[in-house]
Amino acid sequence: MKTIFWFILLLIPINSIAQFNPGAKQTALSNSDAAMSNDVFALFNNPAGIASLAEREFGAFYSPSPFGLKELANGYICFNQPFTFGSFALGLSTYGFELYKENKITLCFSKKFFNDYLAGISVNYLNVSIKNYGSSGTLIFNAGFLCPVDKDLYWGVYINNFTRASIGSDNDQLPVVLNTGFCFMPIDKLYLNAAVEKDIDYNPSLRFGVEYTIIDLLSLRSGFSTEPDSFSAGVGINYSRFNLDYAIISHPDLGFTHQFGIIINIDK
Repeated sequence: MKTIFWFILLLIPINSIAQFNPGAKQTALSNSDAAMSNDVFALFNNPAGIASLAEREFGAFYSPSPFGLKELANGYICFNQPFTFGSFALGLSTYGFELYKENKITLCFSKKFFNDYLAGISVNYLNVSIKNYGSSGTLIFNAGFLCPVDKDLYWGVYINNFTRASIGSDNDQLPVVLNTGFCFMPIDKLYLNAAVEKDIDYNPSLRFGVEYTIIDLLSLRSGFSTEPDSFSAGVGINYSRFNLDYAIISHPDLGFTHQFGIIINIDK
């Protein structure tokens, strides 16, 4: 039975694990935000960004049928708690459908050094299950770093699965991904992002994004990426303690899909 389970798992494109980076803002920016990880969804991307949050936030992101495929359904919830000695964040995520399911719990600790340098590490317990064939789990470790290069220029870097954890006895079933990039603010409320993401087994993906807050209530976003070629856009509505985000993203084979997310600033 276990042999059959791992055989089926090998047939599934394992790079599907974590293929969705949560957050409608992040999606609208084509996930170019390695150096702009400034909300609670940084927990799932660059964990160093959690240390930049002075107040508690709760985030939720759910996509029941991306590209019209319920098999790709994914959802995330997360929460951060700042302390004087650092910040903790906790997240839960799910991906898949009744025949194939991934569930993950994530715990992160992030800390600010010398007022401007941020570092974070997260531990993830991932459980993969296939109906009628059982399930298996493993621990995945991610780490990230953020720092200013100049007054209006920031650099960020993070690596997912730096311990090269795997599901089962075979090595390299889970991707090891390095992401690094810059965020430039040429004028107030305008953010220009450029990043490169490299799965060690695949070609690098170039990612670009722009966000402009035209008024305090409304932010406009757009981006594009390569490998595969994809375009994205979105808006953010910021009212009181609520941030409502919408994104649309393209795929060269699957077409377009919509994403929605919400962040609640609990302390505002």
